[in-house]
Amino acid sequence: MVLVAAKVRMKRPKTILLILNFNGMLFVPTFAVELISYTLPMRTCGFTIVRNAVKYDYPVVESIKSVLPVCDEFLVLAGNSDDNTLDLIRQIGSPKIRIAESTWDDSLKEGGRVLAAETNKAFDLISPEFDWALYLQADEVIHEKYHDNIREAMKKWLDCPEVEGLLFNYTHFYGTYHYTGDSRRWYRHEIRIIRNDKSIRSYRDAQGFRKKGEKLRVRPVDASVYHYGWVKNPKTMQTKVLDFHKLWHDEEWIKQNVNQEELFDFTDVDSLAVFTGTHPAVMTDRIKNADWNIELDISKKKLGFKNRILLLFEKLTGYRLFEYKNYRII
Repeated sequence: MVLVAAKVRMKRPKTILLILNFNGMLFVPTFAVELISYTLPMRTCGFTIVRNAVKYDYPVVESIKSVLPVCDEFLVLAGNSDDNTLDLIRQIGSPKIRIAESTWDDSLKEGGRVLAAETNKAFDLISPEFDWALYLQADEVIHEKYHDNIREAMKKWLDCPEVEGLLFNYTHFYGTYHYTGDSRRWYRHEIRIIRNDKSIRSYRDAQGFRKKGEKLRVRPVDASVYHYGWVKNPKTMQTKVLDFHKLWHDEEWIKQNVNQEELFDFTDVDSLAVFTGTHPAVMTDRIKNADWNIELDISKKKLGFKNRILLLFEKLTGYRLFEYKNYRII
């Protein structure tokens, strides 16, 4: 008779059973049905896509570093770049980081579909051993003050399969690190943690996710994504804007509809507020080394009558009327 210890693959908690092998027949004796019960540790993989991070001055290094403490692994899908983006990522030097390379299909112009295609490629490279996938775009950073909230939310909803994703708040910076966009043009929430379920797909231009075409069922997290996509040197910002329109439109449309000046005009904005909080610690050096400064007048509002009323209502109540929501809060 041979004793065999077997790990039964079931939902948490996992169970160790004692199985007896008697003349080729396996059975579990009643006196030793359950010897040890234990819970497998929750595992989270972060992921991002990035291309031309140096050219467009993405804070991708800061982005990745900002969530390494809450991730067991972080997958970076580096697209074919005109700069040393790969070296930039490698220099982070964390054993948690895994780098894969990809060639973007620049023919996928309609609606920025190439961004969703690359996001799906990255997600599909995440091993099944992970429970959650934390997605950040290359210009998004998480403040360290939210790490505990993020961990607790993932643990809380881990064994609730009806929760397909976790919803984050957003803070959108504009022009410099001192201003935030506060009008209705800036989305207030988006999904940034999803279950490691490959039927979940990046949606449209990779702003959010859906599952088999349906909105994900989500729970809110008390955490905010700091979005720095509109904070750059005016020359770099203009280069990025012109190039990124190529992901949506052809050259003729761009010539007719996009300002061709050398410097981006940050004064062409509808409504701003002064940021009074603190930035993530990983952003300290980047903010200190900023080589431009712009003074913007937050008292000037370029809003039509309808949007003025809607924004006033939002400020008074905290509720945004007619808000687009690519998710279902349960």
